[in-house]
Amino acid sequence: MKASHVRKLIKPIDSAYSEMFSGRVYRVGTGAVSVRNHSGKAEQTVIGVHGFLENHCYFTQAYEAPTTELILLTCSNYHIPVNGVTPESPDWEVPIKHLDGTIEYDACILNQALANLPGTDNIRVHGHSRGGAVILEAIKQWPELYDNVEVILEAPVLPNGRLSALVTAVLEPVSHGMWPWLIRLINSAPSSAYGQTFFGKMNPRKKQLLGKLFSATKDHLTIVRNIENLMAWMERTDTSVYDKVRYGTFLIPAVDRILDRQSMLASARQSPTTMRIVETEAPSHFITLDSKEWVPGFETLPTAAES
Repeated sequence: MKASHVRKLIKPIDSAYSEMFSGRVYRVGTGAVSVRNHSGKAEQTVIGVHGFLENHCYFTQAYEAPTTELILLTCSNYHIPVNGVTPESPDWEVPIKHLDGTIEYDACILNQALANLPGTDNIRVHGHSRGGAVILEAIKQWPELYDNVEVILEAPVLPNGRLSALVTAVLEPVSHGMWPWLIRLINSAPSSAYGQTFFGKMNPRKKQLLGKLFSATKDHLTIVRNIENLMAWMERTDTSVYDKVRYGTFLIPAVDRILDRQSMLASARQSPTTMRIVETEAPSHFITLDSKEWVPGFETLPTAAES
């Protein structure tokens, strides 16, 4: 990448979205992990891994039960979407050798969180879109850590997957030097101008969370690196990674204008029978935001099922 392009891309992007948060926030490398306070005795732990240009608030309303310990990742070089909490450095943090802004780097953040934070043995790791790839990469890096963990892959980036034809058509003519200009253009346009096309039918929560997408990262370079790494990861990662998942669910939307639904399904069908495929009626890539009804109940958790 040309130095002049890099200079344009590392210009900081101001944070544009946050919510009140009660809990602790740990910095891990250039990312973070937030642990929400829960009012009841924790019966299960959920770790949420957000998608490209999203933030951890994607999961907060889907997992509101007072007995759910909710742990939320903030991927590398993304803004932490919390108010009123000072991030702390945990003593369990270890340096990450991968390049930040990549699926491999964020998988290391996830593995450090999973190894050190859950307070229950009933653990679910739920990833949306790019977050699904982060989970699969994390399992590839440390498979035994996931022996008794349930995995939810929602509208996921998968091995041999593709971006939707619509997204590909938008990205093809964009050079590195055009990214800052393109993002400024998108941010100055009302989200209604493109929202319905890519995001499907809107509702208040979708408007709230998807209206500030291009302010999620700390700089434009992270956006470029996320996209290039994501496409490379889909090409080079083999579906044999599914063999290391002990319990899992693929949630597939009825319509997806972000990822190619057919290649997602074809990849999911390469998985062993311990993983189920649920073809939802969700009208967009954002299944959980369309309706919480598609999020599986906790009876699917391995330890809960065995007891």
